Amino acid sequence: MRFDDSLKTVLSGDMESGFGAQSAWRQLVDLIGRGRVAPDPAAIARLTALRTAVPIEVRAASGRALAFAQPPAALVRLFALDDLSVSAPVLRTAQLPAEAWLPILSMLRPEARAILRHRRDLPGDVVRGLEAYAPVDFVLPDATASDATASVAIASDADGAPPAREIEKVASVVPIAAFRPASAPPVAEPPSAQDEEQPAIDLTPAPDGGFHIADVVARIDAFQRQRDEAEPAAPTPVIASSFRFETDASGVIRAVDGVARGPLLGVSLARAVPQGLVAVDAVIAGAFRQRQRFNAARLDIFGLSDAAGAWRVAAAPQFDAATGRFTGYVGIGRRPRSHEDATPQARRAVSESLRQLVHELRTPANAIAGFAELIEAQLLGPVSEVYRGHASTIQEEAMRLIAAIEDLDTAARIEGRSLDLRSEPVDLGALIDRVVDDLAALASSRRTGFDIHPVAADQIAAIDERAAERLLSRLLASLAASASPGERIDIAEAPAPDGEVALCFARPIALGTGKVEDALLTLDEEGDGGDAAGALLGVGFGLRLARNLAREMGGSLTFGEHLLTLRLPAVVHARMEQATP
Repeated sequence: MRFDDSLKTVLSGDMESGFGAQSAWRQLVDLIGRGRVAPDPAAIARLTALRTAVPIEVRAASGRALAFAQPPAALVRLFALDDLSVSAPVLRTAQLPAEAWLPILSMLRPEARAILRHRRDLPGDVVRGLEAYAPVDFVLPDATASDATASVAIASDADGAPPAREIEKVASVVPIAAFRPASAPPVAEPPSAQDEEQPAIDLTPAPDGGFHIADVVARIDAFQRQRDEAEPAAPTPVIASSFRFETDASGVIRAVDGVARGPLLGVSLARAVPQGLVAVDAVIAGAFRQRQRFNAARLDIFGLSDAAGAWRVAAAPQFDAATGRFTGYVGIGRRPRSHEDATPQARRAVSESLRQLVHELRTPANAIAGFAELIEAQLLGPVSEVYRGHASTIQEEAMRLIAAIEDLDTAARIEGRSLDLRSEPVDLGALIDRVVDDLAALASSRRTGFDIHPVAADQIAAIDERAAERLLSRLLASLAASASPGERIDIAEAPAPDGEVALCFARPIALGTGKVEDALLTLDEEGDGGDAAGALLGVGFGLRLARNLAREMGGSLTFGEHLLTLRLPAVVHARMEQATP
């Protein structure tokens, strides 16, 4: 049994400063919106108090983050009463029962109710409640009646509909007859069969100068009911099994055949980030930078169209025959086979569960490290040398645990396709030197070391620097932890084709020259590489994390008989856009 202290942690933080209020607002909205904290009156009251101190841009971003998150009714009501830019995303996607929607309708402004009128998935009682507000929301006041119209207050009945006396009051303020041009003669229309079945509407002006609005509303309501009964049930959408696509020279999809075009048109294969309803695999982005073909790369499409779901895509680059200039890709997509990866929904569910566990581990680990640091620095009072040594040991072990937790979080983000990578030029030689310096203590404890051969100055990779540093750190830590005492690990530049940079690493003897890639990546599962590795999560986990990070950045990590070779995308220059004739 686990206790979730997330709400207590948030409420104990700083809420007085502008930054503290914004941080508390974001965290409270996320916790309540995703069901991790109950929407009790105290939490909603705290959000209401924070709203005045949080800029509208931050509130609007929180509203967009709640889209499709199924927030509770209390949080929907809080956002619905905010500015339209804040409430619109929530009103478009929130899923509530009719008994929760009806009390909210009476609090909304006409613009907010207009957003709900465009939805087709609301319960029937809510739709009828919106129709009852139509005579109020659609009234266009004239110059003489604007003050009177603005003073009308609509008080809701139990079913969410405004009282009839208030509708008649608005109708009397703005007579419909006032909008008919005096010079326009009435147009006679031939009666239809539907008109003969409906009771005639009394078009005689009322004594106060307007028509009987109640008769018009009744006629519209009867027409809507007949139309809903006459409409056939929506057919079950057909799930497509394949499609074809073409891109332009910049990698943007311009033509699609076989599935709905809407989700795919305009998606760029050069960006391995979520784009609207489409998530592009980093393998595709890496192949695009090198103008190479790719096969069985992942492409996930969300939404409700026939293109929704997981895909495996293959494409080949096209070049102009006369000039040799790259013109784009032509490719196909297919559904994953039974032995391939799980669906995106299943991957996201596993990822969210792991990230929740990571969050619960990170909080106490940080607290342990912080208190150990306070004891070692004697900030809480004098401490003997023995206990200061114990505190130093606790702090070191806590930092190792935090590093392992960060690795788990990175693995969860990769699995859930939510790793945020920002490509930039990175000098691999300088990065290797920095990582080796950080691992000097580990290498010394294992009585091993690294021999860095000179890396060319033009080894500049187009990658995310933080992700690359974590990749090299985990890879070198795994190699050092599995090396025998006295063994040295060589690091050198490796030959690579155009558009790539490569580094090779000597394979420690303990890993065995006969073990293939699958055997190395499952060392932890086989029980070989746990205690011997000296790493908290094991050698197998470190190698898997390094390989997956390389793939996410558009590169690869291959396992040879004596060497491990890391390939990463290089910075592409303009001269590489055209093939040599």
